[in-house]
Amino acid sequence: MQILGLIVIGIVIGVVARLLKPGRQNISLVMTFVLGIAGALIGGIIASLIGSGDIWELNVIGTIVGIIAAILLIGVAEGTMGKKKV
Repeated sequence: MQILGLIVIGIVIGVVARLLKPGRQNISLVMTFVLGIAGALIGGIIASLIGSGDIWELNVIGTIVGIIAAILLIGVAEGTMGKKKV
C-alpha cells in the first residue's frame, strides 16, 4: 500500500514540477510520471536523512524536496533527449 501511495504522490509531484518549470518541455507524459516518482523517492530519502520521517511517509519537506528534484530531473531529461526540430 505504501508503494502505491509513493507512485500516486510521485505522479502528482511530476505534474507539479512540470507546471512549475518555465518553458515548454519536450518529454512525454509517461516520462513526467517516471521522473516525478524518482523525485518523490529522492524527497523521501532526504527527508529520512534529516529525520523528518521515513522514505514512505508523505510529509511537507519530502514533498518540497521531491518537487525540486523532479524539476531538476526534467531539466536533465530535456538536455539529454535534445530538441525536436519542427
